[in-house]
Amino acid sequence: MSSYCEFAIGNPIHASYHDTEYGFPVTSENVLLERLALEISQAGLSWEIVLKKRAGIFSAFKGFDLDTVAHFKQRDVERLLKNPDIIRNRLKVESIISNAQTILAMQPDGGFKGWLDQHHPMNRQAWTKLFKKTFRFTGGEIVNEMLMSTGYLPGTHHERCPAYTRIAALKPAWMQVAPSVFEIS
Repeated sequence: MSSYCEFAIGNPIHASYHDTEYGFPVTSENVLLERLALEISQAGLSWEIVLKKRAGIFSAFKGFDLDTVAHFKQRDVERLLKNPDIIRNRLKVESIISNAQTILAMQPDGGFKGWLDQHHPMNRQAWTKLFKKTFRFTGGEIVNEMLMSTGYLPGTHHERCPAYTRIAALKPAWMQVAPSVFEIS
């Protein structure tokens, strides 16, 4: 069976993300917003397309500065939809902005990271249900990949992967609970 680890290692497009980001714990609100936005952007497309457009997406969304993105207006949506460097889908663009507004509203209570920590641990189904109540454009795969990519759910790397060892040393949230917590009942 082939895994993302075997595919990504040495791949010019996937290697850096696989080796240094995917599954590593994230504490920055801006990076959490970016990861959610990238997963939303990927819906229905390949991850490779998103990685190829990542720099353009990052630039267009002003480095995912939470306060900036949360205050985007309709003119910003129209500007983004004309930008060939991003995934130009109105529902995706508007949901990223709306989700930034939701995250900004969370700041007095500990932010997105605090919200994630407050609800951890849960299995994928429970997370998906909570995300759908809280955010826009967050189906099961988007939620699963976003939480795996930020260290809240297991499954990013096989145990023989060098990245797995580096991640384990950081003790991501999913490693701090019994594996049975993540089983779907």
